[in-house]
Amino acid sequence: MRSTGDRIRHAISFEIIGLMLIVPLGSLAFHMPAADMGVVGVASATIATGWNYLYNLGFDHLMRRLTGGTQKSAAVRILHAVTFELGLLVVLLPLIAWYLGIGLWQALMMDISFALFYVVYAFVFNWLYDRIFPLPEWQTQKAA
Repeated sequence: MRSTGDRIRHAISFEIIGLMLIVPLGSLAFHMPAADMGVVGVASATIATGWNYLYNLGFDHLMRRLTGGTQKSAAVRILHAVTFELGLLVVLLPLIAWYLGIGLWQALMMDISFALFYVVYAFVFNWLYDRIFPLPEWQTQKAA
């Protein structure tokens, strides 16, 4: 399983790269000032960073309990990314509506758009992260 330091590196790099992508894209897509999207992005990233750490720790413990390991198939990666984003959507929706002064429906559409972006981003990021920083246990699992 990943160490605390590795999980911190994962969470921080995930959020920084995500912010670099989502702030300009969100500003263009929703016709909002980049500064407002930046505030929403940073607040969301801060909340998401904590959620990322806790969710991934819990997910890995559950995987280990259910399967005996933490190596993820494509189907498990999809489940992982979707359930992560659904949990985050519930927390962020009222904050986005309040800060931007928009209705819950508009905030929901915005949040769903962000979530869809992040589902794809999370899948790609986590797949690449696991390729760049593989765990030693995965080599023994492949050999077995």
